[in-house]
Amino acid sequence: MQGFPHHYHVQASAPPSGDVTLAADGLPALATQPPAEFGGPGDRWSPETLLTAAVADCFVLGFRAIAAASKFEYTRLDCSVEGVLDRVERVMRFTGFTVRARLLLPAGADEARARRLLEKAEDSCLITNSLSAETHLEVELATG
Repeated sequence: MQGFPHHYHVQASAPPSGDVTLAADGLPALATQPPAEFGGPGDRWSPETLLTAAVADCFVLGFRAIAAASKFEYTRLDCSVEGVLDRVERVMRFTGFTVRARLLLPAGADEARARRLLEKAEDSCLITNSLSAETHLEVELATG
């Protein structure tokens, strides 16, 4: 890992209407539009869906790193995140994120340890730690 601080650079460009193109060195371009809730077409990524996706991605990547460092074996982690955007004191902002994690474990796995590692992944997510919205973790463990 590189020393801190880390710097991330993204460019956005757009004509008066249509897609906004997001670009970063070495990455494919990404087309965005407002979500349907704000009158957009609803068929593109939006700032709102990108932020919610960042919460999900950070949680999964964090758990993956924590599980590897802890030598904890699992079969699959599926994660869905619901972000709630609301108006608070006349300002729109995300007020909460619910992270629903379904962890598939091999037979005989330590479920209590699995829960602790999932909670550690939630606690260490740099995305949610950078936001003022509350985050709630819901866990489902399954074997198979």
